[in-house]
Formats: sequence, structure tokens, C-alpha cells
Amino acid sequence: MTKTPMPSATAPDTKIYDRRESRVRSYSRAMPRQFGKAQGPWLHDNEGGRYLDFLSGCSSLNYGHNHPVLKAALMDYIANDGVTHALDLHTDAKAAFLRTFEEVILEPRGLDYRAMFTGPTGTNAVEAAIKLARKVTGRELVVAFTNGFHGMTLGALACTGNAGKRGGAGVPLSHVSHEPFDGYYGSEVDTADLLEQRLSDPSSGLDAPAAFLVETVQGEGGLNAASPAWLRRIAALAKKHGALMIVDDIQAGCGRTGGFFSFENMGFTPDIVTLAKSLSGMGLPFALTLMRPDLDVWSPGEHNGTFRGNNHAFVTATAALREFWADPAFIDAVARRGGILERRLERMAERHGLTTRGRGMMRGINVGSGEVASRITSACFDEGLIIETSGAHDEIVKVLAPLTIEDAVLEAGLDILEEAVAAAIAPVRRALPKIGVAA
Repeated sequence: MTKTPMPSATAPDTKIYDRRESRVRSYSRAMPRQFGKAQGPWLHDNEGGRYLDFLSGCSSLNYGHNHPVLKAALMDYIANDGVTHALDLHTDAKAAFLRTFEEVILEPRGLDYRAMFTGPTGTNAVEAAIKLARKVTGRELVVAFTNGFHGMTLGALACTGNAGKRGGAGVPLSHVSHEPFDGYYGSEVDTADLLEQRLSDPSSGLDAPAAFLVETVQGEGGLNAASPAWLRRIAALAKKHGALMIVDDIQAGCGRTGGFFSFENMGFTPDIVTLAKSLSGMGLPFALTLMRPDLDVWSPGEHNGTFRGNNHAFVTATAALREFWADPAFIDAVARRGGILERRLERMAERHGLTTRGRGMMRGINVGSGEVASRITSACFDEGLIIETSGAHDEIVKVLAPLTIEDAVLEAGLDILEEAVAAAIAPVRRALPKIGVAA
């Protein structure tokens, strides 16, 4: 099995993109190659180059590219003229997914959720979640948290903290209060205490909330990982004040932080959960909003979407649940790889006086600035490693390797990252002023 990248030296002809594609494109600017084939953790460009993918479709490809079991399930379904598009009609593919999700995911975890098929992307799931919370409670305000990212449509965007993303809205983004996430003011300040004080003070100006919307690990906001104790406090505050607890598991779920859900074994159960990204297992659009059965107060068709019946995604999602999540050995393997990633990043951080962020296979290293992080990711790409940044200033170099990656391949990619970090940090240190030296 190939364990090393082989980047190509030739950039593609981009005239068609420059002429016809919107300037809004972003990843292709930092990774200027044209890719035509992908398998496992590898992407291949049209010049014969081979790249190790530590981006994984921003956690949409937790099982790698074109996993053979998922691909075979989809090809068989298509070959037998399986229904592709069905709105919300009953189909064999949907029934199989719901039964498997119930048997493999919900029942073993003691969870009882209704599944709402919202439309193709994570932001659709978030929109449905906050709309439902407002409908159930009769309230408007959503409490979101600093550095959170929840999507690009207006309701989800209002809950997102990033100023650059919010600036694209063109209209006021309201009915949301952005409260400090765990650790926002440092380890000495308990932000759950601050929120409780605000909620308990009738003169704080904070309206009674419909919901708290939180990521247990903030994917785009810098891989900030909330502690179980803080999350339990937030869940208890939601219940105390008549609000619903929504966990956005779009990036952190489907095994990225260890368990299928990122909140497993943390001592609380969300009222509503949003899933997307790796839910289909193969990069096919599929989003889901899970809710307690008593919260399912929708009228038929009150919230819908043309592509809420993506049967191809149902097929690959079912295959992924059976292939991976029905097997305890898979969970053990993800934990082992998460340990490798943690140890390697901690070693890099200790060597250069840096810090790490995240949990499970959703981790990164804080290199202090977006400029330094950009140098690192560019150097990695030159060596054939695809990796991105995260955080308010893009200061976190973020590793999202496939959960199924071979240990040796994971180590090889981390070797490239380690060399790039060392090369980028050295010039920064040389540029620092020397203390005690006369001018």
C-alpha cells in the first residue's frame, strides 16, 4: 500500500474557472491542481500527482474517498434502477436507513429521536432545528456561542460568529445572542456561570431563549473543545429556563470525535441534534435533524426541501452504519488513531512552545497567526499533503484525516506536517526581539 504522497509540479490550465466560476471559490486557490480520481486517503490530479488528504471534504469523508463497500452498495442500487429522488415518499432505501440507524445507533445508546430529513446540507438541518425550537417554545431568541459556525443560510448564519461570513448576508442577523464559549476568557472564568447570571437577572437585557445552539468541538472556530462539565451546565441551564438544547454535530459527529455523536458519555442528552457531512459516508448530500418525539409538532409540509429524499445517500449511509458502526473494532481503531494524532501534535507543540486543540480525530495545532499557518499549509501542499486552517484568525492548522486511514499513512502525513511546522516557526523565532540586548 502506498504510504507517501507524490505531488505534481505542474499547475492546471484554469482559464475555464477564471472565465466562468465565481470568485467565491476558495480551496482551489490554496490547492491549485485539478483532481480526477480519489481512493481512500488519496487524491490524484490530472498530471499524475498523488496527494494525501487531511481535509476529507471538511469531515464529509470520514471513511475516505470511494470506500469499496459503500461504492458497491451504491452501484448495485443504481444498476437495479433504485429510486433516486422521492421527496418524502416512502422508499425501500429510506426504510433500510431508518431501521439500521435505529438498531445500530439509537437503541444501543438509549436514545429516542425522530428523524427529520431536511434537505441536502448542514445549514438546512440547523435552520430546521432553530425553527422548531421557536415553534415549540413560542420564543425568538437563540443563544449561540462565540466562535461557533452553523451554516451560511440566514438563520444559521445569524448563529455563526465569524464576521467575514456574517458580512456576506447583506441584512441584519438578529434574534441571536452570542455568549462566551467554554474557555473564551481563559481557564479562570467559568462562562457557564456568566450565562446563568445573565439568564437569572431580569435586568440583563437577555430575553428568554428558545434554544441553546452549541458545538461540543468548534470545527471552524478553532477546534475549541468544551469540557463535559461545561456542557452539562449548559444543558441544565437550558432545561431550567425552558429552552431546548441543540447540539450541532455536523462536523464533530459521525465518529470524528470518537463516538458516533460527539456528546456521548458526557452526562447529558440534547433535545435536538443536527447531522450532515459524513452521514452519507461517501460525500453525497444528506442532512438530518433529530428531535425528541414530543417535540415533533410539525404540520405536514411545514418545513420541507426538494432534495430531502436523496435515496443514493440513504443507501451509502446504511452501508456505512453496517460496515463501521456495527463493529466495535472500528471504534477501537478510531480511538487508537486519535491517540496517535494527539501524541504527535502534542510533541510538535511542546517542541516549539505551541498548544493543541480539539478531540479525537478532530485536532489541530495553534501556531499563533494565520500567516504562519498559511506558510505551513502551503509547505505541506508542496509536499503532497492537503490540510487546512481553522480559528478566528486562521491560526489553527487542522487535521481531518479519514477515520479509516492506515496508521503508517497517518504517521507519514504527520511527518510532513511536523517538518512544515518546524520550518515555519524557525523564522518567527529569529524575528523576535532579544530581551536585554542594548540597542
